Parts: sequence; C-alpha cells; structure tokens
Amino acid sequence: MAHDTTHTAHSGAKKRIWQVFIILSILTIVEVVFGILKPDFLVHTDLVSLSLLNWIFIGLTIVKAYYIVWAFMHMEHETASLRRVVVWTAVFLISYLIAILLIEGTYIQEIYENGYITWDF
Repeated sequence: MAHDTTHTAHSGAKKRIWQVFIILSILTIVEVVFGILKPDFLVHTDLVSLSLLNWIFIGLTIVKAYYIVWAFMHMEHETASLRRVVVWTAVFLISYLIAILLIEGTYIQEIYENGYITWDF
C-alpha cells in the first residue's frame, strides 16, 4: 500500500516559508527602526565618505536580497557552481553600482558646494 507523503512535504514547505518570512521581517524591522530613530553616532560617523547608517542600510539590503534569491529562487537546492555564478555576479554588479553611485554623487556634491553651479532648486 502506498503511503501519503504530501502532508510531510507540505508541512516542511510551510515551515520554510514562515522561517523566511520571520527572517526578512526582522531585517525589515531593523531597517525601519534605524530609519525612524537615526542614531546620531551612526548619522555623523563617516566611513568612506558615507555615513555609517547608510552602510548599515546597504548591508541589510544586500543580505535581504541574497536571502530572497537563496530561498525563493531555490538556490539552496542547486549545484555549488551555479550558486557561485549567480551570487558572485550579483555581488560584483551591486558593488560596482554602489561604487559608481558614490563616486558620481560625491562629484556632483563637490560641484554644487564649490559654487560652480548654484543651488537654485
């Protein structure tokens, strides 16, 4: 006689969904609390010309994005080489985007602060 295994697999999937929901909720709550409170020591402490609070936001966002890819795109069940290709490509592109945004943003801020262009908006 065949055994019904759908209940066991279904309950494991439910547990996994709740686990992912709780972890992503905790990370989001931490981001929201930091965004509302904006502790002075994090806002006024600079690290590579960006406040420490912004670095925390960037880090938490990358962790959330990684976890979403890991759980919802089922990367945890793929081969190691495929995981490396997907994850390291994303890490490289996100790091490159952050670097470009910081470099260009700093340049534009210096242009406005040095008076070459007025702040007329």
